[in-house]
Amino acid sequence: MFDHRPGFLLPGFVDTHIHFPQTFAGDAYGGGQLLEWLELCMYPAESRYADPEFALSAATEFCARRIAAGTTAAMVFGSAFPHAQDALFTETRRRGLRIVAGRGIQTTGADAAAPLITTEDDAIRLTSEEIDKWHAADTGDVDTALLHVAVVPRFSLAVTRTTLKNLGDLYDSVRERGVYFHSHLNENNRPGTGEVDATKQAYDVATYLDTYDGKFLPGSAVGGKSMLGKRTILAHCVHCQDDELRRMAETGTSVAHCPVSQQFLGSGTMPWKRTLASGVTVAAGTDYGGGDEWLIPQVLSAAFKVHISEPGEQGVSMHPAEMLFTGTLAGARALDMEDRFGNFDVGKEADFIVVEPARVPALESTLAYGVRSDDPALARDQTLFALLMGIREPAITEVYVRGRRVDVV
Repeated sequence: MFDHRPGFLLPGFVDTHIHFPQTFAGDAYGGGQLLEWLELCMYPAESRYADPEFALSAATEFCARRIAAGTTAAMVFGSAFPHAQDALFTETRRRGLRIVAGRGIQTTGADAAAPLITTEDDAIRLTSEEIDKWHAADTGDVDTALLHVAVVPRFSLAVTRTTLKNLGDLYDSVRERGVYFHSHLNENNRPGTGEVDATKQAYDVATYLDTYDGKFLPGSAVGGKSMLGKRTILAHCVHCQDDELRRMAETGTSVAHCPVSQQFLGSGTMPWKRTLASGVTVAAGTDYGGGDEWLIPQVLSAAFKVHISEPGEQGVSMHPAEMLFTGTLAGARALDMEDRFGNFDVGKEADFIVVEPARVPALESTLAYGVRSDDPALARDQTLFALLMGIREPAITEVYVRGRRVDVV
């Protein structure tokens, strides 16, 4: 038995949206907002993973940074290159972390994205091969596995109607195997030239969500099978229409909320109260690469700040327990693994972290000397809030997945 007092035990953090091929591309400057940033900064950065040695070093770094940040489970946007994905899954299995990942699928795009683009046939072939090779590869049973695969088109502008139809057919054929779907939705709403308008114009659809829901033909006519469902996580969802939120709630599709990234790329603020009121699950995502933070508590800190600043009655002061939930159990729920991890319920697998405030003097001082209410419940909430806002990587001294300690090296 170990006594970590005066430290804290918290459930392991769950990152529902992070980019493996952007491991070395955080804080990228010179790209502007989303579409320009992709073309000028990210496509060139991701193309470097064509080099197997570079991809291997990135996989090692990616896992080390996850452990340092206390992220025990993650939904990962993967590399376009199969050898890079092999390196990611191999290193993740060696470290003993949880992962859902899929190769980034692109079949069309700007010249800068050319190294990442495949033919329509190869898009399906490579994705199918990844599913067969890595989905539940560690245990052979999706209900006990740490390794899972997702179908991951970058976003609708990076693929074609043919791709969406073929991916819908593929996903329909593997859905019962517990395969996931992951992509981006309604991130940048710059009038006329942003991602949302460009997608609706390119596909001639009523909503961006229609493209993932099998309704990607002109006028939102049905052209294929839906990829929405309880193992589907869509990142950002900053500018959703009410109909989109209703459809996501109806299908069990979840949102990866990435407020750090949304600030970094000028994408706007996801309306907290309106999104939650729709009934969708909202979990935290770093979107590292698009965001400049690996640490889920920093994402929660950003969420608190942006949502208390929403105009008028839409502004909300997030409760500390709601913040912790968003970074832990909500992520497990979005991954459809709430029965396995996400909190300390008896019978769940032991994913947790040890936090030692003394490793971060500012955090230690805040916890020791901060004003606390005479009301025990409020004092508890004030302590949790201070802890979440003040955690930095050095304070996370131990990380456990399924009761087994995982190490940075």
